Amino acid sequence: MDEVIGLFPTPFMLCDGVLDSETVAALRRDAEASKTEANAQTTLLSHTEAVNPKAKGSYGRIARTVASRLEDFGALLFGEKLPWTIKEMWINILEPGGHQIIHTHSNSFISGVIYLTDSHPSARTVFHRSIGGNNFIFRHAGPKAEMGPFNADKWAAPEAGPGDMILFPSYLLHEVPLNKGARRMTLAFNAIPDRLESWAYKIRFS
Repeated sequence: MDEVIGLFPTPFMLCDGVLDSETVAALRRDAEASKTEANAQTTLLSHTEAVNPKAKGSYGRIARTVASRLEDFGALLFGEKLPWTIKEMWINILEPGGHQIIHTHSNSFISGVIYLTDSHPSARTVFHRSIGGNNFIFRHAGPKAEMGPFNADKWAAPEAGPGDMILFPSYLLHEVPLNKGARRMTLAFNAIPDRLESWAYKIRFS
């Protein structure tokens, strides 16, 4: 019997109901009362200050809540359950008509998004296949070509509601397209393991 095997797949985790509605509402109120900075590309996207969860009680509680999921996801990436630390958290506020350009997150290994509001279908997080390379590129696309996991250039994350979380490798290119709905708020974070070890050689992060 023929079998198709997904070789070297990229993990992506969707976690339903990580935060309860009361916590989500408190985070929205806190973001609206906090000082924000406009995004460099558009004034319709703003961000609260990125802070270490240890410096803010509500963020620290969230970091503890998601710790086991980070360990599980990290085991998919590195083959071992390691202690993980969220090094920074911040809230994104995307107004109607706003967007976020394609980007990655540096100096981290796992990135996460916790949704604080519903997202209009137009503004679901979209992930992209790596751009560029050193070889000639050929492709087959058009109305007759059916896009799937092996030939698609981009992929939209599943629908997620308030309190839901996604985790993904920090190197993945992603964006939020033009928001055709209401204000969209998310809590974003980056995480690192305490160490990476390859036989006798160890790198520690702090």
